[in-house]
Amino acid sequence: MNEVRISGLTVLFLGVALLIFTFICAYQFLMGVLEIAASEDLMKLFGEALAPLISYAVRTLYLGIMGWVGSILTRRGVQILTATEKAEKISGKTKATEEQAI
Repeated sequence: MNEVRISGLTVLFLGVALLIFTFICAYQFLMGVLEIAASEDLMKLFGEALAPLISYAVRTLYLGIMGWVGSILTRRGVQILTATEKAEKISGKTKATEEQAI
């Protein structure tokens, strides 16, 4: 049971860390600290008007996928932790009923 709890905590903290990293990246993208490098061919191909739109779409997809994966990891970590707590309660109750039966 202890190994399952440790793996649940690990998954939970990985998910939370990924969510925190996503929000830090989003803030830096919003403030203009981070930039996604675009090649000159892309800007010439789609023109000056579409290049910023494509750049923002890539940023949105990048942050959306990172947030999605972080939330899935966080949810799975919480599910593992709650499942181990329920299993510990059930095993504690069965031990108590066995001791009363003896």
